[in-house]
Formats: sequence, structure tokens, C-alpha cells
Amino acid sequence: MSRDGDPPGRSRRVGELDVLRGFALLGILVVNARLMGDPYAAFGGGPGASVPDRVAAWTVTALFTAKFYVLFSFLFGYSFVLQERSARRAGAAFAPRHLRRTAGLFVLGAGHAVLLYPGDILTTYAVLALVLYGLRGLSVRAALRVAAALLLVLSALLLGYGLLTVALTEPVTAAGYAPRAAERTAALRGDAGSVLGAHLRDLPAAVGADLLYAPAMLAAFLAGSAAARSRLVERRGRDREWLRRTALRCLPPGLAGGVAAACCASGPLDSRWFLVGQAVTVLTAPALTASYACGLLLLLLRCEGRLPAAALAAAGRMALSHYLTQSLVLAWVFTGYGLGLYGRAGPAAVLAGCVLLYAAQLALAADLSTRVRYGPAELVLRIVTLGRRPGPTGREVTAPASTAAPQEPPGGRAVPALPPPPSPAADGVRRAP
Repeated sequence: MSRDGDPPGRSRRVGELDVLRGFALLGILVVNARLMGDPYAAFGGGPGASVPDRVAAWTVTALFTAKFYVLFSFLFGYSFVLQERSARRAGAAFAPRHLRRTAGLFVLGAGHAVLLYPGDILTTYAVLALVLYGLRGLSVRAALRVAAALLLVLSALLLGYGLLTVALTEPVTAAGYAPRAAERTAALRGDAGSVLGAHLRDLPAAVGADLLYAPAMLAAFLAGSAAARSRLVERRGRDREWLRRTALRCLPPGLAGGVAAACCASGPLDSRWFLVGQAVTVLTAPALTASYACGLLLLLLRCEGRLPAAALAAAGRMALSHYLTQSLVLAWVFTGYGLGLYGRAGPAAVLAGCVLLYAAQLALAADLSTRVRYGPAELVLRIVTLGRRPGPTGREVTAPASTAAPQEPPGGRAVPALPPPPSPAADGVRRAP
């Protein structure tokens, strides 16, 4: 049976939240690949980096870094509310489910951080999910105000400290960082024990970074939960004029912020400006993220049947499994677990590899979605959440999005089914397969 209880191979409605989550996987893959494969990621390239590599690194910083994690965090907050509603409809207490889910997410994240990638976000999500639970009583307006305040305070702190760094310190160059990079490279190209040791040494810095940027993640959680309580996707997910207007309004400030951040992190400004760029990113990344999301949904509406919406949605429903798979593949490629290519592949080659890996994940997700309801990680987390093994629903979803029972996305968080697309006669486009 498929994950909605339909017979394998039967067409299923595509959910906007699933599509967005599947799309976010691409950005997360690109950013993580840069960080996992290049000891000079913070400098936009090492000594002697080629022009294509520097352009690729600069582009990743401007267009990808921090933007897709904002989208993922927003969707986490949105799904939190939908999962709460799902528990209410089932007559189950939400608190025990939520606590079991966050505990399972934390354990998965801790294993992921130690074994594969210290920059894991799952443990941070698990902790912040408890904070979100405590704030669930906020009204939509109050949640948005708290989110805005968190972003403003964090940006002000980063800007203040960044300006002090510019005024009082000397820049660190890629050449000056070379001895530290060589040490780290040797550790990550070594045997499994050497790789684990490097990860453990990196964990304190990773935890510190998570604590520093936790307010931005929580702000995205709150914005997502506020959007879910106001049923934003249900009301606007297929409103072409609203999507177009929002995408165009958010693009200029978001793109300008991305360019400024890339100048601070990847040149021409030196390393002292990094935190100033981060302050700009905190304020402007949500705008570029919103432009991406609205632009993608608008594109899917205009090109129904000609874009892989179903594959994106299938990947989104198994996003946790795909996220962990990405780290597994990248660890095998870059560290001593496998090929040991850490520091040997430039940003341009890494970007090309990301496109190939993402395409393979979309194909795999489309195939799996016809045969199974959950990805492996989703199934484990679902069992932990419910305290039992989930069974097939055994029935087909026929209600429109506003009334249909929500689907269960990665990590057991619910997302709504979508209304059927307009008929070809209504909008002159083909129905999505």
C-alpha cells in the first residue's frame, strides 16, 4: 500500500508543503556539501582557487546559505500545528506524542552529528520544539511579533559584534588558515576513528553556533505555526496573483541581502566582515526564502504536468530519510569512511555532484512513494511518536484540501492534502499526472 492507503501506482494529490519540503532538500544539500567537503568554505575558496570555484562558492553563499534552512524551519512550525490538530481529531493527547517525537528526533540528531555531520540541525529542532510547545498559546499576531523581535535582536547583536571585529581585529586569510586546514584535512581523510575524533572535536563549536542562531530558527518556527493557524497554504497556496505579488515584493530585499552577505563571507571583503554579513542574512533571508517558495508554487501552477511536482512531493514526504541519506553519501565521498575527497573537489565540482545526487533522490522518492507509506527514518520516528507500529489507512482520500485528513510528512508531522488542480477548461493547462 502507498502512504495514503491508495493502491501502489495510483496517482495521488500533490501537497504544497510536501513540494516545498522536497525543494528545500536541494538547498540543504548544496550548503552541507560545501561545508562537509571544503576546509576553506568560510573563505570562499582556498589559496589558488580557480575563478569558477570562487564564483560557485560566492553563489552558494548569496542564494543558498541560510535560505533553505529558514524554509525547513518554517515548515516544521507549520506542521507542528497540523500535528496538534491531527492528535485532537484522533482523540489522543498531543503532549505525550510531541514529547516522544522530540525525544526520537534528538536521538537521531545526536547520532547523525557524531557519525556523519556535526552541523546537524535535528537536535536543535528537538530542543526548540519544546519551546514551541510552550508558546503554542500565542495568537497569530503575537507569534509574528515575537518572531520579528527575535530576528531584530539577533541581527543587532551580530551587527554590533561584527563592527567591533572589523574595528579591532586583523583579518584571517586563507593562507593563514592553511595549517589548521591541513590538520583537519588529515583527520577527516583518516580511518573511521580519526573521522569520529574530528567530529567530536567539532561538536562544541557546532553546538555554540546552534545556540547563537537558535533565535532565528525559533522565529521561523513561530512564523510557520502562525501561518498554519491562519491556514495560509490552504487559502493562498493556489492563489496565483497573491503568489506572484509576494514573490516579486520579497525578491529585491532578499536578493540584496544575499549579495551583501556573499560579499562579506566570500569576498571581496575580508574575513572581519563575516558577522556583519550574518546580521544582514538574519534580516533578509526570510524574504528571499518567501520569494523562492511563492515562485516555485506559482511555477508549478503555470506548468502543471511539465514539472516534477509529484517527485518533489514524494521527496518531501520522506525528507528526514533523504536528509540523513545526503549526509551519509557526503560523508562517504569526502571522509575516510569512503573516498576521502575532503578538500580535493572544488565548489564547482561539488555543485555538479549535488545536482546529480538530488536528481537520484527525486527518482528514488518517486519510485518508493508507489510502494511504501513511509521512508525508513519516518517509520522509526512514527513508531516512537505513536508508541506502536502504524498500519495502512485502507481508504482513499477524496475530500478537498480544506477538509481532507492531513498526511503524515517526515518525522510524523502532518501536512494537508491539496485541492485537485483546476480543470483544463478552467485555466487552459493540462492536469498534473
